[in-house]
Amino acid sequence: MDGSQGELFGAAPLDPSEVRRFLADNPDFLKGDDGLLAELGLTVATSNVVEFAPLARVHAAHQEETKQRQMLEEVARANFAAQAQTHGAVVDLLDARNNSDLARRVDEVARSRFGLAAGVIALECEGLPPAGWRGLVAGQVDLILDGSHRLARMGFAPTAMGLFGEGADGIASMAMVRMAIWEPARQGLLAFGSTDPGGFTAEMGSELVAFLARVVERTAERWPLL
Repeated sequence: MDGSQGELFGAAPLDPSEVRRFLADNPDFLKGDDGLLAELGLTVATSNVVEFAPLARVHAAHQEETKQRQMLEEVARANFAAQAQTHGAVVDLLDARNNSDLARRVDEVARSRFGLAAGVIALECEGLPPAGWRGLVAGQVDLILDGSHRLARMGFAPTAMGLFGEGADGIASMAMVRMAIWEPARQGLLAFGSTDPGGFTAEMGSELVAFLARVVERTAERWPLL
């Protein structure tokens, strides 16, 4: 260590300006002392750059945290929007004047509030179903849902294509929930169709569709099955 370094690191209090001037005059001082770099938490990234590794890690962690927070915020906004549209849909359905109007409103809610291709109410019955509803034969609900104990089915189901009538060719995924209406209970379905293959998938939860199905059940029971 030369004289200037001895004076700089002696017992006398250090002047920050002197430290700065010393490092400016001796640029290789830090780069050549691996032990000091380690104590300070620094690494040499290139021949002439000293990298502040801890700061870099903090910055990376901050970026990841920001990314995760943004994702959570996006999910929260999407959930809030879905809830708002669902509340509006419930009001629309409860305003139905009869079962024919209820079927029309289900389809309208699907298209205008959720951006889907169709919304359908289907019912197992011997005669004709209410106007606007799809008629099913006994056991067809079990066939469409792929089991007598299944309450819902999400994704693409070839057995459900007939529910969507003339628009069936454009349906690429469905969300369907079993219903039981009137006494004695008649088996039925509330079904929504999307043109997007990823619109409904088997991994998705069916809670929202099930909630709307319960609303349709209670609303339909205002009027007798003629």
